[in-house]
Amino acid sequence: MTMTDAQLKVLYEQIIERVDIGIHAIDVSGKTIIYNKKMRDLESMTAEDVLHKDLRDVFAFRENEHSTLLKSLQQQQQVRNVKQTYFNNRGVEITTVNQTFPVEAEDALIGAVELATDVTKMERLIRHKLAHTQTDYRFEHISGKSASLQEAIDVAKRATRTQSNVLIIGETGTGKELFAQSIHAASARSVRPFVSQNCAAIPDSLIESILFGTTKGAFTGAVDAPGLFEQAQGGTLLLDELNSLNIHLQAKLLRVLQEKKVRRLGSTTEIPVDVRVIATMNEDPIDVIRAERLRKDLYYRLAVITVFIPPLRERTDDIPILIGEFLQKYNALFEMRVERISPDVLQFFMQHDWPGNVRELAHAIEASMNVMQHELEIEMHHLPYHYRKQQPVVQPTLRITSDSTLPLAEQLLQLERQVIIQALQQHEGHITNTAKQLGMSRQSLQYRMKRLNITTNGMK
Repeated sequence: MTMTDAQLKVLYEQIIERVDIGIHAIDVSGKTIIYNKKMRDLESMTAEDVLHKDLRDVFAFRENEHSTLLKSLQQQQQVRNVKQTYFNNRGVEITTVNQTFPVEAEDALIGAVELATDVTKMERLIRHKLAHTQTDYRFEHISGKSASLQEAIDVAKRATRTQSNVLIIGETGTGKELFAQSIHAASARSVRPFVSQNCAAIPDSLIESILFGTTKGAFTGAVDAPGLFEQAQGGTLLLDELNSLNIHLQAKLLRVLQEKKVRRLGSTTEIPVDVRVIATMNEDPIDVIRAERLRKDLYYRLAVITVFIPPLRERTDDIPILIGEFLQKYNALFEMRVERISPDVLQFFMQHDWPGNVRELAHAIEASMNVMQHELEIEMHHLPYHYRKQQPVVQPTLRITSDSTLPLAEQLLQLERQVIIQALQQHEGHITNTAKQLGMSRQSLQYRMKRLNITTNGMK
């Protein structure tokens, strides 16, 4: 059965509306007659904003720059692979690479059509990376005195003496980028760029271009642009969440690490690069290799030095120290004077699993202080709802106080000591039962008791 003209018209309209490339057509007077969904999306405009209006009344162009669509119409020439930056009716900057051509019917010019590929996001990413290559953190910014954390810091500090690649392993929120920046800042590369990229934040279609760069004409919309390896020349490139990078790109990354040369997409020229790579993972690499999501040869190439950052639940000794630092930070930020947390809150914090680790603890303190007014102490009712609805394992039966004239860190140690003593008394000095009730290992409780000079003598 042959389609009618009306059916063909509907088919053409559906194709134009659903194709994944911007289509913008104007008539001979410069008024828009076709403006598809992809074009509306990349220009953040509606059909009513553009259709049947003169192009020159809707869009603005930089000085000495003109519309490629109007140029093609006026000169009756095809324009290929031209990068264009312009502004929509709200002043938002848009960057596209255009294929534009005039349209004739019966030997008469009837309009022009532009096929546009959006490269705005890539342009912004590249600018952001070029503008943000400095480190903000040093080893002295890493807070905590637990043995497991100090071991991680010691390994990271030894890594500053060499140029070897580093793999940092730790759960989300443990501070992997803080460690990476500290290694760079204490190394001989500190005067050169530090460039960071989260591999999970960028789709596969863009990450290759961002890492290795592009050459004009490599694909539709490609422009000459350096990749992150070139931007980090002489310095450090942090590849965050490496386990999110697909296997195909892992093979290309391995080649760059082995040969110390990078080839932009679409180019045959290899560019020597002197870059130290620090990669981070939030999973056990052995599990990821076993699941075939990480190449074993890439793992060995990166894990020359491996830093394991312990989760917060395994270094609860550091919680009082971190609480003190976060109180100081948010007091300064919010212009408040919160001095401490209540014994109930401390006890809850010491028992909580902290799946979000240090970042989660910081957010808990920040959220609590946002609902406070003039109080000096964070209490349970200040905590976010998802904490308050959890039933604490131990409810104190005694009033626990601290000497408010002491420094905050010492007050927190006093509170911790009293919580442990009370729990021991409830269990008549039984170490195993007390540790279980406090949500920690027997060894951890014994370590705390020794550090806080707590004995079970005289307990019944």
